[in-house]
Amino acid sequence: MSYKLTLKEAQKLLDKLSLTYDIYAPKKLKAQGRYSDTDIIKYEKIKNIDEIEYREKSTYPMKEVISPIQQTIFYFTEDKYRESKVSTKPILVFSRACDINAIKVQTKIFIGNGGFVDYYYQRMYERIKFILMECDFESDTCFCVSMNANITNNYSLAVRFEDDGIHFEVKDKDFTNYFKGYPHSSFAPKFVMENKTKVHIPEIKDRNMLNKIKKSPMWKEYDKRCISCGACTIACSTCTCFLTRDLIYGDNSEVGERRRLSSSCQIDDFALVAGGGNYRTTAGDRMRYKVLHKFHDYKERFKDSHMCVGCGRCIERCPEYISITATVEKLNKEIERIEKEEASNV
Repeated sequence: MSYKLTLKEAQKLLDKLSLTYDIYAPKKLKAQGRYSDTDIIKYEKIKNIDEIEYREKSTYPMKEVISPIQQTIFYFTEDKYRESKVSTKPILVFSRACDINAIKVQTKIFIGNGGFVDYYYQRMYERIKFILMECDFESDTCFCVSMNANITNNYSLAVRFEDDGIHFEVKDKDFTNYFKGYPHSSFAPKFVMENKTKVHIPEIKDRNMLNKIKKSPMWKEYDKRCISCGACTIACSTCTCFLTRDLIYGDNSEVGERRRLSSSCQIDDFALVAGGGNYRTTAGDRMRYKVLHKFHDYKERFKDSHMCVGCGRCIERCPEYISITATVEKLNKEIERIEKEEASNV
């Protein structure tokens, strides 16, 4: 069932929902961008309808609601430790289809990965419900259609923003009572069915092909171009890598807290191991690892979709203007070259 509310009625609805839910949405933060006097759009807790930024894509992904860039996981003393506490209120998040599909990817890694369950992710994920926002803008960095991430049915409510009000589709019966007395509408959410940017997803047919691609000279280009800053993976809606750090209180090394911090496979010491060994010493090695993980390894592991959802944030955040779509197309050409070479050797 669908309804149309005026902006004033939508604010009253938000006030009622806020009594039960913590509500998050993309919010424009003035003058907090990378450059002087620029803005960023991040997912933040909101209280007012006019805080929701629905006209533009968020700078950072929705995953930060569930797995923040930095979070305390437990506190410790000399002889005991205590898990960190979080709010017990359920969570509602205004989000687009690509970000909702990205959470599906993250959940497979944190909860469905061969029986492993990440407690700190699970305790947040179990509280969350999604409010689907329509995409009514076109970005030349989006390629969600190519990644089959443009459509989702994993939402409780759907919304369409208009100048004089907001349409709501109620999919989850838990929210039906909130809309009693409001006029019905014929609203059904529309999904993006075509992007300006299209990507042909590579097919790596066997391990022999995979090994040849890993040794390909195409990756050496990124030794010069990539500066290993990790901006692409922090902006990525599906990346899950993290490290842990202990924060010590004062002079007593036995008292403090352990924090989990988002990390990146693109920084130069990510693959550093005990004894000083490093399995990916160049920027090209690390780019190869990221691209093959997004467009081959994840699907091989989970037999479902590719890891990338085509949000394009990595392209927008890269200070060296490295495009993941251009990189994938180069990978396609390299596969074609290897196949022709193999055919000529038969």
